[in-house]
Amino acid sequence: MSTAAAEISGETTMQEVLERFPGAKRNLFARYHIGGCQSCSYRDDETLAEVCSRNEDLPVDEVIEHILTSHEADQEILIEPAELKESLSAETAPRLIDLRTREEHDAVKLPGSELYGSDLLQEIFATESKDRLIVVYDHTGDRALDAAAYLIGHGFAATRALRGGIDAYAQEADPDVPRYKLEFEE
Repeated sequence: MSTAAAEISGETTMQEVLERFPGAKRNLFARYHIGGCQSCSYRDDETLAEVCSRNEDLPVDEVIEHILTSHEADQEILIEPAELKESLSAETAPRLIDLRTREEHDAVKLPGSELYGSDLLQEIFATESKDRLIVVYDHTGDRALDAAAYLIGHGFAATRALRGGIDAYAQEADPDVPRYKLEFEE
């Protein structure tokens, strides 16, 4: 049994599933329509088996396999902080999209990054080469994977999510980038 498989069972709470497998919410909704709306939502303290039981009695082992397989695919979308730093000095640097708030972006940002918004998204769809490396990032990597998957789903196959966000980049790739903590973070 793989280490990842040992980390999940029918008795694992949904909170634990989402902490261990960040793309699980998106992947469970895409395949089983679990967790995307009020009628199929779940509580953090519900176990995976309980969620499967009340969603057409889905086989727990099948759902676990889907979570693990999807997690492996999600890992292919990530770019490491050191790899991003190296690519910034390449002849064709990646397009950097910052998913954080305007205040966070104004305070600390990666060089050349653009703040995400609907206008920027429309501009990317209309003018950006589908082959160009696009890297999306947030503070700690919580939301970037979903945003990258969205762009990939729209044909931008070279899109990547910065593993660990700007915080990991500051720790691992460029100590000149200031680190910060938000008030509501633990």
